[in-house]
Amino acid sequence: MHTARRVLIVAYDNAQILDIACPSGALDIANRYGANPPYRIDLGTVGRRPAHSSAGIALAAGQRLETVTGELDTLLVVGGAGYEEAAADPRLVAQVHRLAEHSRRVASVCTGAYVLAAAGLLDHRRATTHWGYGDRLAARHPSVAVDVAPLYVRDGNVYTSAGVTSALDLTLALIEDDHGPTLARAVARELVSYLHRPADQAQISMFLAAPPPGDRLVRDLAGHIAAHLADDLTPAALAARAGVSTRHLTRLFSAHLGTTPARAVRAARTEAAAHLVRASELPLSAIARRCGFGSAQTLRQAFLDHYGMGGDRIRRMPDMPRPRAPQPAQTPVP
Repeated sequence: MHTARRVLIVAYDNAQILDIACPSGALDIANRYGANPPYRIDLGTVGRRPAHSSAGIALAAGQRLETVTGELDTLLVVGGAGYEEAAADPRLVAQVHRLAEHSRRVASVCTGAYVLAAAGLLDHRRATTHWGYGDRLAARHPSVAVDVAPLYVRDGNVYTSAGVTSALDLTLALIEDDHGPTLARAVARELVSYLHRPADQAQISMFLAAPPPGDRLVRDLAGHIAAHLADDLTPAALAARAGVSTRHLTRLFSAHLGTTPARAVRAARTEAAAHLVRASELPLSAIARRCGFGSAQTLRQAFLDHYGMGGDRIRRMPDMPRPRAPQPAQTPVP
């Protein structure tokens, strides 16, 4: 067995507990599945004080940041409600800057990017954070190229990720970099993660962005569509599942998603297929079947309609293409 990879997770008061749990939990599972070298995970704070999370749960720190020495494999700064105070704490910022100089790679989750930026570690780099905090980060640190579209961004040896659960996507990517895709997939399966989402997947999908939290029917159907792309998702089938008429279903989708049921299904299938094109070597015919298209030719046409380009070009692009502006839905006349 090789020397363990030292991973230091940096926390502070009012940190988001999931930002700590997602990376540490995934790395722990990687160890149990045989990561070699294994990860040695520590939680560090200024003065080794307990990290009182915003959930009210205090986590004991194993390391005092001021006394950590030696080389680190990964330095990861978490986000949370206390990010403003953390980024303004000269002791914390100084230690993050110092430790980064002795780390193979540096990462942040969510608003942890503010701490990295305060330490000067994001200067002249592309970075992301939670979509709701990107404008403020860009205004405060104009030398940082803030992009809130992707789930996570790698620029050199610095990784930044979006809000909360994207920490899992980032950690799976780090495990894949270190140990290959087989181990990363095993960890994802153990965590019952539906999919290891690629870095350039949008932080907010059309389904997450549009339905209001109170509209349970639309929200449930959106989740069903995303999880059952190859099933019968015709308006009639969706209406039957929801127990409403197709006409009422169309009204609901128009009001809460700004599109028709058929267009919503086609967009979900097309975007899922585009991610598979970029993340796998599957032939277009297999991707078409998996995502609910009748044939590779039907999928090619969907790519042209949705993105204005074919699958080969999507595969070669450095970033995920942006969909064309959607056409407004036509609500049936009562």
